[in-house]
Amino acid sequence: MSARILVVDDILANRRLMKAKLEAKYYSVLLAENGHQALEMAQSEMPDIILLDVMMPGMDGYEVCRRLKENNDTAHIPIVMLTALSEASDRVRGLNAGADDFLTKPVDDFALMARLSALSRYNAVTSELRQREASGVRSGAFNDDEIDSLRREVNVLVVDTNPHNIKRMRGPLEAAGHSVFTLEEAEELRARGDKRLDIVVLGLSHQSYDPLRLCAHLRTSEATRALSIIVSVDQNDREIAARALELGASDVIQQPMFEEELLARINTQTKRARYVEILRNRVDRGLELSVIDQLTGLYNRRYMNNQLAQWMKRSAVGGTPMSVVACDIDHFKRVNDEYGHDAGDLVLQEFAERLLANVRPKDIVCRPGGEEFLVIMPETTGDLACSAGERIRRAIAADPFVVDPRQGAMIDVTVSAGVATFAGENDTAADMLKRADDALYRAKSSGRNQVMSIAA
Repeated sequence: MSARILVVDDILANRRLMKAKLEAKYYSVLLAENGHQALEMAQSEMPDIILLDVMMPGMDGYEVCRRLKENNDTAHIPIVMLTALSEASDRVRGLNAGADDFLTKPVDDFALMARLSALSRYNAVTSELRQREASGVRSGAFNDDEIDSLRREVNVLVVDTNPHNIKRMRGPLEAAGHSVFTLEEAEELRARGDKRLDIVVLGLSHQSYDPLRLCAHLRTSEATRALSIIVSVDQNDREIAARALELGASDVIQQPMFEEELLARINTQTKRARYVEILRNRVDRGLELSVIDQLTGLYNRRYMNNQLAQWMKRSAVGGTPMSVVACDIDHFKRVNDEYGHDAGDLVLQEFAERLLANVRPKDIVCRPGGEEFLVIMPETTGDLACSAGERIRRAIAADPFVVDPRQGAMIDVTVSAGVATFAGENDTAADMLKRADDALYRAKSSGRNQVMSIAA
C-alpha cells in the first residue's frame, strides 16, 4: 500500500538517502529541511505520513510535532520521529508530543517499512471515514459523548507466558487507572459480558506459543480485529517485531520496559482507536440522518422514493403484488392553530408510534413531510392494503392524543388514507403515488376518517 510521505531532516544526505529508500518501495516522497518548512508543507500538501527528525536547529522535532498535532488541519497525520537518541525518556517525550511512533537512527529498513505499512493501513481507514463524515472532527468539534469516549478507562489484555512481564505491566497500568486482564481473567469477563477490551499487549520474545500466529489471528478475527495490538519484544528481536507490524500489530515496545513509555504508548493507541471509533459513529449517524425524519424517527422522503422504486422493480421482475397506503391527519392545521406547534409535534410523534404498531415488520413507514405519511407494503394486494389502512384508521381514532402533558389536555384525532397497488412493469413511482394521493383526496372529500382506493 503506497502513501505520500513527508521527510523532514536538516541534513541533505539524510533526506536524499531516505527518499531513495522510500521511492524504491514505491512511496511518493516530499522533502523539508527544517521545522518551519515542514509545518508549511504539511498544511499545503497534506501528506499521509510524516517522518520527522528530532535533532534540528531552530525548531526541533518535538516542537514541530506538537504544533502539527495542535493544528486541526494536520492533527490526523501520523508522525514517526527519527533520532540518534536511544534513551527511553526521549521516546516518551516524542510520544507525549503526539508522535505515533519512534525509530532510532540508524533506522532499520525492515522496521521502517513495517511501520509505514501499519500506518498506511490505519490511514486507509481514517481517510475513508473522514471523507464520508462532516467536518466536525477536523474542526475539533467533539461533543460531550465523544469526549467521554476519549476519556473512558482503558481495558488492557496482557498475553505473556512470563508472569514477571505481566506483573511489571499490571502495576503501572492499574496505577494510571486502567484495567488489566490476563487471558484467564478476560475469558471470565467475556462469559459475563462485563467489559470490552481496548488493547492487547502481546509478548513476542521467549514465548511457549507462536506469537505471530496469535497476532495474525487477533487481526483477522471478526471479534478482535478492531483491537489495538502492542507487541513487547526484547531489543535483539527487531525482526520478529517488524513481522508483527506487517501482520497487523499497531505498535512495538521494547524490553526492558520503561513504565512511562508503556503508559505513553497505551495512551497513543487508545486515542488513535477511539478517534476511528468516533469517525465511524459520525458516519453512521450521518447515514442515519440522511434517511430518518428527526421528529418521528420514521424514514424520510428521500428513503421513501428509493425504497418505492426498488420494491416496484422487484414486483415487476417477480410478479408479486405491492401496495402503498398514503395517510394524512385530518384537520391537523387546527391542532397547530389552537394548541401551538409543540402540541402539533406531540401529535405527529404519537401518530408515528401508533402507525408503527399497526403495520408488519417488513412494511416501510415514512413521513415525506408535514402531516403526510406513507406505508410501503411489499408483497401486499390492494385488498390487504385496504384492510391494513382500516386497521391504522381505527388505531388512530381509538384513543385521544395528548397535546399538553402538564395540563393533561387531550384531543381526538382521525386520519384519512388512500391505497394504490402496483399496476405492472409500465407503472411508475410517480403514477403510483398520484393514485394514492387521488384516493386520499377522495377520502377527505367524502367526509374524512376513512380509507379509499383507486384502481390503475
